[in-house]
Amino acid sequence: MMHTVKSVTGDVLWANLHLLFWLSLVPFVTGWMGENHFASVPLALYGLVLLMAAIAYFVLQTRIIKNHGPDSILAKAVGNDLKGKASPIIYILGIISCWINPWIAGGAYVLVALIWLVPDKRIEIIFKNEL
Repeated sequence: MMHTVKSVTGDVLWANLHLLFWLSLVPFVTGWMGENHFASVPLALYGLVLLMAAIAYFVLQTRIIKNHGPDSILAKAVGNDLKGKASPIIYILGIISCWINPWIAGGAYVLVALIWLVPDKRIEIIFKNEL
């Protein structure tokens, strides 16, 4: 995503810092979750941090598209962004399911990771066509 950026403004920098903040909390909540053997509260906090990172990613993406316009490489590549819309919903379901069954919550978090693990060629294809 960042290699499509031609110029950076203050709002993009703040959005990037917002994303980095939430990502910096991942090691803490991961450790706490492991120390407490996947108890409900640490597992829910882990999901909350992942949810906030997903929201921060969306904000960053939106700011970049706003600054570069609807015809930018990133705007074309994102399209309807099914992955980006499904991830927060799955995280919310995972957070809610922490108190029902921790395995369901863990499965939801792993599902989102697997969704994003599948390579997405949208930006590469559009980036090559623009050059």
